Amino acid sequence: MRVVIAEDNPLLRDGIVLLLGEHGIEVAAAVSDGDTLLAAVDREQPDAAVVDVRMPPTHTDEGLRAALTIRSAYPQIGVLVFSQWVETSYARRLLSENAGKVGYLLKDRIVSTDEFVDALRRVAAGGTALDPELVRHLLAAPAVDAGLARLSAREREILGLLAEGRSNVAIAESLHLVERSVEKHVTSIFTKLDLPHDRSDHRRVLAVLRYLRA
Repeated sequence: MRVVIAEDNPLLRDGIVLLLGEHGIEVAAAVSDGDTLLAAVDREQPDAAVVDVRMPPTHTDEGLRAALTIRSAYPQIGVLVFSQWVETSYARRLLSENAGKVGYLLKDRIVSTDEFVDALRRVAAGGTALDPELVRHLLAAPAVDAGLARLSAREREILGLLAEGRSNVAIAESLHLVERSVEKHVTSIFTKLDLPHDRSDHRRVLAVLRYLRA
């Protein structure tokens, strides 16, 4: 089995490399940020990727965003998120991409190296490996539309008016904005909801449906 590792802590990164080597697992690349991870995955085409959540440059969600990209662009590659943090919204998205080849383990809850290696092998083989603490959080927290969560207060207000069937002109009049400003807000809404470009008004319908479901 060949894997790629993304971990910004050099001591932990080197430790994982040594651990996997002792279990006969080849580490094709060990990197410290999300962009380098994606390049290594594209180049090496490993069986699995071990990904930390918070990495440079902002140390927020770079690892999770890279993991989602791998899940979407390389569905044949297993993704094991290995982190100190529970991010339920991202975890839901990771689990919804495909039925298997995904894991999410918490660093401070791994009690043995065999447990970690077994989880990685299971993910690479097409299964799942989820920390019980993550499962508890997923069950306790309601599903949140990550796209809607990214909207600003003004964008949510405009989306609410779109749901009422109002045109851009009517929204501009209601909020005392110029029409061009409303158009920019609507475009931003589509971008944050990851709605593809469409010459028709189809995106408006999809955006409203997302809003109503939430």
